[in-house]
Amino acid sequence: MRSIKLIALLLFFNFIQLQLSAQTISSKIIDSKTKEPIPYATIQYGENQGVITNEEGRFSFELNESVEQLDSIYVSSMGYTKTGITFQQALDSIITITPKAIELSGVYLFDKELSVDDIMEKVEERLPINYNKAPIKQRFFLRQSSYNTMQKLDIEFKKSTIEELNKKLIDSIINILPRSATYYTETLGDFYRADEENKLEVIKAAELYDKSNEGSMEALSDKMEAIFKANVKPDSYLKIKSGIFGQKVQVDSILEAEDDTEEIEEELKKPEKNDFLGNRKYVLDEIHSQFFGKKSKLDVAKKLNRYDFELLGYSELENQGVYVIGYEPSGRADFKGKLFVNIEDFAIMRIDYENVKIIKSIKLLGFSYSEQTYNGTTVFSKYGTDKYNLKFMTLTFGRKMGVDRPLKVIEKNKHVKGRRKQNELSLALDIVNYNTEKFEMVVFNSNTISKTSFEELEEDETVKATYLSAYNPEFWKGYNIMEPNRAIREFTVEE
Repeated sequence: MRSIKLIALLLFFNFIQLQLSAQTISSKIIDSKTKEPIPYATIQYGENQGVITNEEGRFSFELNESVEQLDSIYVSSMGYTKTGITFQQALDSIITITPKAIELSGVYLFDKELSVDDIMEKVEERLPINYNKAPIKQRFFLRQSSYNTMQKLDIEFKKSTIEELNKKLIDSIINILPRSATYYTETLGDFYRADEENKLEVIKAAELYDKSNEGSMEALSDKMEAIFKANVKPDSYLKIKSGIFGQKVQVDSILEAEDDTEEIEEELKKPEKNDFLGNRKYVLDEIHSQFFGKKSKLDVAKKLNRYDFELLGYSELENQGVYVIGYEPSGRADFKGKLFVNIEDFAIMRIDYENVKIIKSIKLLGFSYSEQTYNGTTVFSKYGTDKYNLKFMTLTFGRKMGVDRPLKVIEKNKHVKGRRKQNELSLALDIVNYNTEKFEMVVFNSNTISKTSFEELEEDETVKATYLSAYNPEFWKGYNIMEPNRAIREFTVEE
């Protein structure tokens, strides 16, 4: 009888294991006291394997038999007690974690107490050696959310000598241009870096947006092209003037007329290149150079004299003791926030930042551009090695662009008798546009590679993202990503 019970028990646990292997672990992390979600918490389920919760505290991951699982799922977040739960408990449940009391300096013993200035000097001194510079391969997931709002769109019709280019057309242009647009792109892949070069292998990618916005612009472009082709002479050129500035433009360069020159023929023989790969590589390169790049906006670790620092206390990050250091501008600097500096090696393991003023503002003859929002968090990890690499980042970047100027498009022709000026379209523009980009990136693992392996890697330049008109939870089934927020989950294009 005892053996039968034992067999039944073994079969039961085997059944549970099969159930876990066949399912996605999904849950939500909340504060045990406030019941508020915990954004960007770390969920570890295997040796150097884990995911990050999204801004709503949600996470999910696929169990992979090839990954050696831990005995439990471990949840950790700055300011909270590290919590372990069984895999079975995490199935479609809500997980609560408890805020941790602020740790006092007495918890840590030092050979010599360091002032905050001493700490930051050591941070600066060890910047060149704490962070990885060897060729590396990183498995990542990147989500970019773009929000575009036309805050003002006034196009005043002044004059036109082309019948079709009239006030009615201008009014229709104003009506057809979208006032707001949302675009999401998600990419899972392997990013390779060596020195100043980078390469990218896209495993899977999706684009989520309303194609009708794009279609309306294409339809408008086609209509304008047809009008110009019907009304301008073959040997004319267009002069585009805005205020006191003018630019001569060949008509066929605007209308994309046929040209049989050898240069064009050679260009057409080249294989078609896809913008998606190049665009993602550019974004990833900007993300990685955000902290250390020569032109990076975030300068707190490179220009210490521009900031005032304050030692706020001590905490833990990835089971490592860290100094918690607040910073704010002492002069013309742009940011305030917190640094979490490793007590032993003085590496910045985490940086929280937000701009305290407009970062860049340009106004010139009716054109304006300003960078108004730049805030986020960046986390670095050793991934079991002796050097730090990017582990997670979130960045929100908001900018405002405007134009308040007259605009003239003039057709001229020097091969006709009389006046060179043939036709003219005159407008007055007053346009203000606000664009917000939000980047969220999690690196699942980082492995050093040889320079030869990097050089031998061939990129697929034809790779494309899959277009989705509505969020599809099945698209990423079988892959570990950062969970989408509610806006993405509910996104759908209205027919």
